[in-house]
Amino acid sequence: MKQIVLVFVGGGIGSILRYAFANLLNNYENGVPYGTLLANILGSLLIGIILGLGLKSEILSQNTMLFLATGFCGGFTTFSTFAYENHLFLRAGDLMSFAFYTLASFVIGFSMVFLGMWLAKFF
Repeated sequence: MKQIVLVFVGGGIGSILRYAFANLLNNYENGVPYGTLLANILGSLLIGIILGLGLKSEILSQNTMLFLATGFCGGFTTFSTFAYENHLFLRAGDLMSFAFYTLASFVIGFSMVFLGMWLAKFF
C-alpha cells in the first residue's frame, strides 16, 4: 500500500507541474506546444538520472525510485498529450509543426535519457 501512495503522490505532483508548464508555454493557435515538449524533455532527463543512480548504486531506495521515476516522471511527462497534439497538427494540415514536434520529442527525449544515465555516473 505504501508504494501505491508514493506513486500516487509523485504522479500528482508531476501532473500539476506539467499542467503549469502547459498553461505557461503552450499556444495551440500558434505552433508547437513548447510546454508539453519541455516537460517531456526534462522528464526524460530526470528519469535517466534517477534510473541511472538506481542502477549504479543504492543511493536511491526502491521507494524513492517509485516516487520519482514512476510517480513524478510518469505524471510530469505525457505521451497521450503528445499524440493528441500531433493529431491536431495533422488535422490542420500543419505538416511542418508535426514533423518538428515529433522529431524533436523523440530525438531530444531519447538523448536526454542517455545524458541522464551518463550524468548519474558522476554522482
